[in-house]
Amino acid sequence: MSFKTIGIMLVLLLSHIKLAEERAETIKALLYSDGGAVSVAISGEKIVGIERIDAAQLDSKTYVAPGLIDVQINGYMGVDFSGPDLTVDRVRKATKALWKAGVTSYYPTIITSDIERIKKNFAILAEARKDPEIGRSIPGFHLEGPYISPIKGFRGAHLEKYIKNPDWEEFQAIQKAAENGIKLITLAPELEGAIPFIGKCVDSGVIVSLGHHNGSASDVQKAVDAGAIMATHLGNGCANEINRHHNPIWPQLSNDAITASIIADGFHLTKEEVRSFYKAKGVEKTILVSDALDLAGLPPGEYTRGERTLLLTPDVVKLPKENVLAGAASPISKCVGVVMDYTQCSLKEGIQMASTNPAALFKLQDLGEIQQGKRADLIVFTMENKQIRIKKTYVSGQLVYSEN
Repeated sequence: MSFKTIGIMLVLLLSHIKLAEERAETIKALLYSDGGAVSVAISGEKIVGIERIDAAQLDSKTYVAPGLIDVQINGYMGVDFSGPDLTVDRVRKATKALWKAGVTSYYPTIITSDIERIKKNFAILAEARKDPEIGRSIPGFHLEGPYISPIKGFRGAHLEKYIKNPDWEEFQAIQKAAENGIKLITLAPELEGAIPFIGKCVDSGVIVSLGHHNGSASDVQKAVDAGAIMATHLGNGCANEINRHHNPIWPQLSNDAITASIIADGFHLTKEEVRSFYKAKGVEKTILVSDALDLAGLPPGEYTRGERTLLLTPDVVKLPKENVLAGAASPISKCVGVVMDYTQCSLKEGIQMASTNPAALFKLQDLGEIQQGKRADLIVFTMENKQIRIKKTYVSGQLVYSEN
């Protein structure tokens, strides 16, 4: 090799190094896990370095944490993932709005509906997942229903006429429309055929969560034995009046194999419920979800969605006809502040339940932690009045939202 060739190679190498340095970005903030000042270096899509620094280098008391991961969200800012007007552009609108709320990954959730509508909307979500701008924020989808309890109260706001027993061939058709994007399904274990259906889902790589059900302790145990590992919004999707001894809550709460997701928005569960669930499950077995509807972020009032008339209050979404809650009006970032207030858990534990735990459960190995080599899905925020206020959001190392 000639000296001229070596020289050219060195010039090219130095140019690549310079370009990499220009692409690199540094975040200086308090680390969410211990409050110490750090400098987090990003290059390309990855975290390439984490260094402790003097807190005097910080301009304000901002924190840096892994981006939030919401595994149950029905829609946002007027975009309904189960609605008749879903398009890739509308999914893009919802995704960008969620970035502002600190959600860097989410599982669009489609609820009980006409099967053809379900398949059509999953096909649209599958296209959105391929989109280079927003696809990295959609690791998969959540199917909530239609294989749930038809009983009033337990079915929540799901329309009874579309509820049915599990059907494996039907689910395979739905999964095909979703291009195998369904990673989570919520169902009722007491339905006919549910237990073998759970086993088939698990064998195919789909996580099974129990929800909107009136299953007995035996039903729950059989479901766990078949591979179910989650409870969907524990304490909700449940009748207002239940037997104090024999009900769906105790078997799920007491079973160590089940990770419970909870809606800690300050309205779906009481403070005492959140504290009790947190104490029983612990940080490791609790996941925060928003269960937000498309009405989240819109002005309060009465809205017609498909065949349902819903009432949006400043706090929650109600289905007056059934006298039940229909969903949440707040993003998961609010749930972090509420669970910290209710349980007195640390910021580290709040973020763990909203990011680290879902990343681990869904095997999103690049996400949920701030570590060198992990994907740079990060949020920069302040804590104001016990609530997270997002300043910046990064997805795959790119700044996708900035408050300023």
